[in-house]
Amino acid sequence: MQVVRARIAAAARSAGREPGDIALLAVSKAFAAGEVRAAYAAGQREFGENYVQEAMQKIAALSALPLIWHFIGPIQSNKTRAIAEHFDWVHSVERDKIALRLAEARPAGRDPLDICLQVNLSGEKSKSGAAPEALRSLAELVRASPRLRLRGLMAIPEPSDDIVLQRRHFRALRLLLEQLNAAGFGLDTLSMGMSQDLEAAVMEGATIVRIGTAIFGERKQA
Repeated sequence: MQVVRARIAAAARSAGREPGDIALLAVSKAFAAGEVRAAYAAGQREFGENYVQEAMQKIAALSALPLIWHFIGPIQSNKTRAIAEHFDWVHSVERDKIALRLAEARPAGRDPLDICLQVNLSGEKSKSGAAPEALRSLAELVRASPRLRLRGLMAIPEPSDDIVLQRRHFRALRLLLEQLNAAGFGLDTLSMGMSQDLEAAVMEGATIVRIGTAIFGERKQA
């Protein structure tokens, strides 16, 4: 955990940013509740999950801890109620239908659900995420719902060891956020960067980096 935080701090200083402006999201998918509890004991408070069923078990087991839960995986329509009822953030909204279902299912007694729109930067049909040209209308729909709170954008670029290419992808996401903010959306979140490319993400303005392997180690194969 401290090694990852040191990497974030070093990248932030290189970019002339404050390390405290970048949140560390520990991606705990495929790891047990006990490992989440250990990360909590080491000072981590925010955790990201990809699979609803697995996440529900951990959220229930750790309900006594003051954790913030982020859903970061693809969203199936039949899972929106569980996500809306149990998570604090959703990073992977890419369609109007999913946004509307989350808004409808969010309990009135809870704070609005923090939302990031997932963007498909490469344009490949096999990749998740909204097309850049569809972001404005999706952002307007989310902003119009009192049960949702539009925070920013998320992307998962193609993996690369080339930091120049990494930065180009992350810069593209930042520019899309800046375009939305120029239109008055007031977004404050760029969810981008994982274990292998967090430095490039931080240098291009990430406010949340999603780190799994560098915290928990390699995931066990099924």
